Amino acid sequence: MNIVLTGFMGTGKTVIGKLLAKKLSWEYIDTDELIEKKEKMKISEIFAIKGEPYFRKIESEIIKEVSKKDRTVISTGGGVVLREENMNELEKNGIIVNLSASPDIIFERTSLDKTRPLLNKENPKEEIEKLLKFRAPYYDRCHFRVNTDEPDLEKNVEKILSFLRSKCNLKI
Repeated sequence: MNIVLTGFMGTGKTVIGKLLAKKLSWEYIDTDELIEKKEKMKISEIFAIKGEPYFRKIESEIIKEVSKKDRTVISTGGGVVLREENMNELEKNGIIVNLSASPDIIFERTSLDKTRPLLNKENPKEEIEKLLKFRAPYYDRCHFRVNTDEPDLEKNVEKILSFLRSKCNLKI
């Protein structure tokens, strides 16, 4: 079994994923890092040079690979939920946890990061709200949701572990 973290950028997938993996003594994988390694360029460069459709294709290939792992915490890119094939692959051997946060918190956490291609717009906060609204039904497919507005990492990880203990009979 794997634990898959989905959610919008700035919701804490990387930091929560690493802490969760450490507590479980499981492997940690970040699919965006794997994509950058495979393509030998940053995601922002992939978007700029090859376009979003190309990025999504590579992302799906990576998802297919990492879904075969076991006892791994997998942090995914924010848009991984948009393709049904990705979710089908991840669900085969994974519990999918959605990390969420309010548009204000996401804007606060991402406003200084210029490497996020989807937010390089005139009004990034408006773009965040638009993308969250569009992605909401996709995030609803996830097995469990944790709101990370409260930045207490330990508390957020404990919510996930508690869910896994009670609903998935995971012995932790």
